[in-house]
Amino acid sequence: MPLIDMPDFSGALLDDFARRGAERVDTPVIQPAEPFLDMAGEDLRRRIFMTASETGESLCLRPEFTIPVCLRHIETATGTPKRYAYLGEVFRQRREGPNEFYQAGIEDLGETDVAAADARALGDAIAILADLLPGRTLDVTLGDQTVFEAVVAACGLPAGWQKQLIHAFGNAARLDALLARLRTPQPVTGLSPEVEALLADADEEALVRWIDGRMEETGYSTNASRSPADIARRLRDKLSLARIALDGRTLSILREFLSIDVPLSEAPAVLFRFAETSGLRLDGALSLFDARVAALGRAGVGTAPIAYRAAFGRPLDYYTGLVFEVVAHGETAVLAGGGRFDRLMTLLGARTRIPAVGFSLWLDRIDALRGRA
Repeated sequence: MPLIDMPDFSGALLDDFARRGAERVDTPVIQPAEPFLDMAGEDLRRRIFMTASETGESLCLRPEFTIPVCLRHIETATGTPKRYAYLGEVFRQRREGPNEFYQAGIEDLGETDVAAADARALGDAIAILADLLPGRTLDVTLGDQTVFEAVVAACGLPAGWQKQLIHAFGNAARLDALLARLRTPQPVTGLSPEVEALLADADEEALVRWIDGRMEETGYSTNASRSPADIARRLRDKLSLARIALDGRTLSILREFLSIDVPLSEAPAVLFRFAETSGLRLDGALSLFDARVAALGRAGVGTAPIAYRAAFGRPLDYYTGLVFEVVAHGETAVLAGGGRFDRLMTLLGARTRIPAVGFSLWLDRIDALRGRA
């Protein structure tokens, strides 16, 4: 039995999902922990309630629904496109509110018209909240990781730095710290004199032999998760990245992009001007962005109330493109959030690439606002 009551509007919400062509799916409360630990992101990882099976398998209480829904789709070998709906309890440590609460949402798997699927997900989230909270003004914030990745790549950063910046997307403090670090080369500390000398000599084979010898001496090699060659490559990459400092113009371009915060209706023109004045080739990413804005218009979703923030992301590592959140005007609690996660299905074991987008609703927060109406 649930320890918390299901919101009284849950039945109407499930009916709404069905009218939108989404099939209700249930997933177990106890989930394998590995997919969440590997793919969900640091913010969620540290909030998960962990346990273990009798055989030592790491398990957790379900902290969200996207990964379980995707795993179920793969296990049942269901064809695409497929639209799933869910409603149930999730368990996650929170600074405010109970650690057990209800979420509901829709996941679109396999729709190849990316712009149309994005527009439908965002439009559905807004429309459902508008029905549940009549008279409330909703504020929508939209970001796009694809555009950010295109800007970082066009700036010519090394792959290692691109990966770090992309991983920090949506975390303003972390991004700012990384950009500050890129102003000047940094020393690499904590290396033994032997490793420093081998790295300075650029003798890869000698470095691998030294690491292998140390692993044998310490007994670590019998259960090492990384080979000596892998460790040597990581050390060299770390040294190479530490020596990099970007010129002032490139840093200025990155900061200018991250400062963009405009109504979505103005965003295509603003992004085009940014690409033109900065000299960056962003054609592919901006074409996808424009297509989504156009699809929102065709779907009847007004773009005027939606803000585009270039630095906006969500704290889940599996997002790849569109990201968005919805709050009630004057409030800070997120009522709905979602985005595109095109790589997740393959990472979870799907044999072919399956494009995907979806959103979640925080039912306890919605219920609290309804109670204040």
